[in-house]
Amino acid sequence: MAVRWLFFIIVVGILGGCAPKPTSTPTSLPEPTLAPPAQASPTVDPYLEKRLKLVDRTMRNRGIKDERVLKAMETVPRHEFVPPEYIDSAYADHPLPIGYGQTISQPYIVALMTELLQLEPDDKVLEIGTGSGYQAAVLAELVDEVWTIEIIPQLAKQAEERFQRLGYDNIHTRVGDGYYGWPEEAPFDAIIVTAAPDHAPQPLIDQLKNGGRLVVPIGPPGGYQTLWQIVKEGDDLKAYNLGGVRFVPLVGGGQSGEPGLLEDRFGQ
Repeated sequence: MAVRWLFFIIVVGILGGCAPKPTSTPTSLPEPTLAPPAQASPTVDPYLEKRLKLVDRTMRNRGIKDERVLKAMETVPRHEFVPPEYIDSAYADHPLPIGYGQTISQPYIVALMTELLQLEPDDKVLEIGTGSGYQAAVLAELVDEVWTIEIIPQLAKQAEERFQRLGYDNIHTRVGDGYYGWPEEAPFDAIIVTAAPDHAPQPLIDQLKNGGRLVVPIGPPGGYQTLWQIVKEGDDLKAYNLGGVRFVPLVGGGQSGEPGLLEDRFGQ
């Protein structure tokens, strides 16, 4: 009996020594990681696909090669520069009325005339005929600063407000007679005229730098005109006939029906 009790005491002692020790107080669980706040979705441009198709179909396929010009045409939202009643036609390749007897030019012609300016990023550019501001916005995508003149005060005001709303802070606007240019800011590397004078405005030629380019449609009001690229080389001019176009006439005091400079020198 004494042996059994001794055996029992030994077994209990061994089992007691093997019993698990109480664990320490559990540490607190790590706090859950919060997901980063959702980012606001970028504004979707519902007209982007139409704009890309327009550029590919009517500009690349018709010979516009300057990739910077093509990119600018893909970027500028033409629908922002047309009256609301014409917004569904914003990406059709034809002019549209913008009021006061004026139009926004055909997109292909905008691209062609812009390419003919042969712009570099640091060029100083003057536009004659702001209209709704579309051409100036395209230019503003390509150069640091653009100067643009509009003779109709209402259109000039609308365009300036549009530039501010769309963030084009590198466009300088003026109400005035574009025939006489912007002499205080001259000389310019490039000048573009988006309405048709009946002769090449001498003040604009005078305001070109040596090597500067003037792109202008010239011809009688109410009909077809000739699109010219004029390059100033010292006291000489080189003029290139780019074919027939149709623009609204340039309005201003310089339209006197004088003989055309280019017609005198190069013929129609």
